[in-house]
Amino acid sequence: MNTESFIQNKARLKEKIKVEPFLSFGNKEKIFVKGRVITSYKQKRPKSSISWFKNILATIRRYSVKSIPEALVEIHFHGHRFEVRTDENGVFEKHIEVENPYLENPEFVNFKVLEPLGKNKSTLASKEVLRIESNSGIISDIDDTILISHSTDIGKKFWLSISKNAYTRRPLPGVSDFYNELTHQREVPIFYVSSSDWSLFDLIRDFMLFRNIPLGPTLLKDKHINLKNIWKSGGGNHDHKLEKILFLFELYPKMKFFLIGDSGQHDPEIYANVIKKYPDRVQAVFIRLIGQLGIKRKESIEQSVGMKKFFFVESSDQALEIARKNQFIKIRK
Repeated sequence: MNTESFIQNKARLKEKIKVEPFLSFGNKEKIFVKGRVITSYKQKRPKSSISWFKNILATIRRYSVKSIPEALVEIHFHGHRFEVRTDENGVFEKHIEVENPYLENPEFVNFKVLEPLGKNKSTLASKEVLRIESNSGIISDIDDTILISHSTDIGKKFWLSISKNAYTRRPLPGVSDFYNELTHQREVPIFYVSSSDWSLFDLIRDFMLFRNIPLGPTLLKDKHINLKNIWKSGGGNHDHKLEKILFLFELYPKMKFFLIGDSGQHDPEIYANVIKKYPDRVQAVFIRLIGQLGIKRKESIEQSVGMKKFFFVESSDQALEIARKNQFIKIRK
């Protein structure tokens, strides 16, 4: 369907539509913004006392939203105006090269849907911009790295994803202490890269706030998940994780990174590829073991980049001990 036909059809859209901004971060010279256009929906704040049945209803509401492909989004930033269209998943992104003219004041980028017109005019969405300057950074996976997800067991993973909320999902023991110390009490920036879909963005953010885990730009999988394929969330091809990690390395060319993941999916192999491309910019790799890594996987990594920078751990306490021993973090007296 061409753009003109799409807009004519969507002109009769009955639902109210909105921009859901996800990312607005960058360096001194440029920022990266990302979001999606969806049909508007109301979601009550989760509670730890809510029953599993109500959590399932909330999940149904979350995944019942429709993404709007080929929507035209207007972006305003420091007096500059940009336009961008969403892709087939309703997702848009834009690189904006505008320096920060007000160094002491917060920056905000504004979004508005121009096409198609919904039941009501699109409301203005706004997000604060995070300009990051640091010599060191952390990139972490989410599922089974900070959040217990049982990614290797589809049945358990599916039940957790639909029956729990941000306040009843459980973190890996000791994650909060490890991440707060590794970020030097949040002085060092942290980024999250995951195969979870964007419908879980608010759940992940609320989970981290509730569990005292440092927040940071969170890059998720773009493919739209709905009620028909909800069980696929977090699965499938993980190549996008490598692409997003390399994007962060390019956005911050002077930054050296710690990489954190687990052995349940392909994090060790993905991080080995990163080391191969940027051997001098990876400080260390922490991999939480889920079962045994396997001889063939170990041999493949060792032949590719060696094991010098890899630390395979069974707990966050063990990772914290290694980080202290290798002086990756400041030891508190």
